[in-house]
Amino acid sequence: MTIGFDDSISPALSRNIQSSADKTRRLLIVSIGLQLGLAVPSLVALVIDDRLINEISVWIKPLKFQASLIVMLGTLLLLLPLIERRVREGRGVWLACMVAAATATGEIAYITLQAARGRASHFNTATATEALAYSLMGVGAALLVLSSLVIGIYILRRPDRSVQAGLRLGAGWGLILGSILTLITAFVLGSGQIAGPGHWVGGIRSDAGGLLLLGWSRTGGDLRVPHFFATHIMQALPILGLLADCLVAQHARWMILGGALVSIAVVVMTFVQALSGQPFL
Repeated sequence: MTIGFDDSISPALSRNIQSSADKTRRLLIVSIGLQLGLAVPSLVALVIDDRLINEISVWIKPLKFQASLIVMLGTLLLLLPLIERRVREGRGVWLACMVAAATATGEIAYITLQAARGRASHFNTATATEALAYSLMGVGAALLVLSSLVIGIYILRRPDRSVQAGLRLGAGWGLILGSILTLITAFVLGSGQIAGPGHWVGGIRSDAGGLLLLGWSRTGGDLRVPHFFATHIMQALPILGLLADCLVAQHARWMILGGALVSIAVVVMTFVQALSGQPFL
């Protein structure tokens, strides 16, 4: 009689593994819940608070970051099952998710607090406390992105047996490439070495009249554009991999390779466009 893998695990060990898995998922779910919880008062404040930063509502930035962090943490939550069961429920994956949840919570707490105070959270070194907080935000953002990279490596190296090639490669390389390019673009954006503090390169240094929903400058270059495309590689390649498995499973690897090259090209082209002082649209 052949004993399956799951049958060889004792009931006590199985319960411990399941408990570890629940803790890992709970970390991400709680952090997503905090983002959602802060988004509600932020939306209310957007309507009733007329204070401005860079000529737009002080509450635009918190809302954009709340939405972005929900997507990022949700992506990790959805992709965790792609990792082999025992590895997924181990300490390494738990630590990566704990770092992601903690740094995301810290980032949004400070951004929302600064909005409530009518103060900028980014590029604000007006006081010693704000200068320190801005530096800590940079460290936290880097750790948040690196935690996604770690999950991507786990997906590639220790995938669940049931995961098809397209989704495995799309998810793994999506998180890895997205993390690396996000770190590069975020460093350039946050350093202020291109055209001084801020995301503008040429044009009017104001967020008023920016591109609908995204807010990108329509008068000059905007370093947020390549940063946006870099970050969302984390979602684009897994979706492409899932479609490849459904439609052309035999060519899934080539589709992911092509998608990765196109993604890198888009980030590079929009980065060069921003550096040249040209608006995305």
